[in-house]
Amino acid sequence: MKQRAQQGFTLIELMIVVAIIGILAAVAIPQYRDYTSKSKAASALSSLDAFKKGVAICVQEKGYAAGVTPADCDLGTNGVPPTMATALVSSVAVDNGTITASIAAAKMGNTNAGTIVLTPTLNESSITWAITSTNMPAAVEQALNKNNS
Repeated sequence: MKQRAQQGFTLIELMIVVAIIGILAAVAIPQYRDYTSKSKAASALSSLDAFKKGVAICVQEKGYAAGVTPADCDLGTNGVPPTMATALVSSVAVDNGTITASIAAAKMGNTNAGTIVLTPTLNESSITWAITSTNMPAAVEQALNKNNS
């Protein structure tokens, strides 16, 4: 009698493969979502660099001393650029050196629109920026706090 060779996978083998793929997907998808949120936060912060430089120019030109609020460093004046929108930042406001960026809800994967606020502190030879945010996903908050300096 001739024996037949196996011609394919058994049902149990296919079920094991599907289970392994499911486990990998359950781990990978949340990690990917956090990764994309963190990269969006970094991109939003880097889009505010022009405003940070503008405030620094204003502080230097006006000769503000350490610890003083830069009162004339507003949007579109004294070296601070006018507002602009990017793929992530829908609008920017600068008032007394404090930069406030509005982020559309859909851009960060959130249900509500959020904000990122950069508050300057003038030191003897530098400006330190404190970063705060509202209505941002947890991964974005973590990324912003990591960049807080």
